[in-house]
Amino acid sequence: MDTYYHVSVRSAVIAIAKLKLTTPRSITLLMAHENIEVNLPLAKVYELMSSPVDFPKFMKSINQVNKINSQTFEYVTEIGGEEFRWTTNIIDDLRNTRFAWITINGNLNQTGTIRFTPLDNGTRTRVDFSLDYRTFFGDPSEDVAAFIANLSTTLQAELQAFKEAAEAGTLNDDTEVSQEATA
Repeated sequence: MDTYYHVSVRSAVIAIAKLKLTTPRSITLLMAHENIEVNLPLAKVYELMSSPVDFPKFMKSINQVNKINSQTFEYVTEIGGEEFRWTTNIIDDLRNTRFAWITINGNLNQTGTIRFTPLDNGTRTRVDFSLDYRTFFGDPSEDVAAFIANLSTTLQAELQAFKEAAEAGTLNDDTEVSQEATA
């Protein structure tokens, strides 16, 4: 026997409105994929690039990364005068091959993957870096939209800064890597 439920139109509209207000929405805004070839062996490039705490040394788009534990990191940046914080978990760390993370909470969602490929019998390395930014709870502000729209250009400049500092042997210095010439 079929069962029928009587629901008033008003009740249905209220239920749908509540669902829309309480269900987090995540809007995919942009995925940038850039690559660069570094004149260093794969193991060295992996060592220099596989620690998120070091990202601010060559990524001007990230102000700070704090290590919470071996798999969890908190990122901090400022966009249009507003501070953004998000926490990521390492989901893939295959030594000398791939390094990936996802956001587990925060007000900006960033997913990233770095792939390392040996070139010229291991004397050089190709780095493929992918970033996906999303915002939670609706459309981004104009500043966040502009930040994300320029992500590909920014990422390419940041990879160039990494290459120059890594090849010069200055990436492990405590000083921040300049990107003026590459930006």
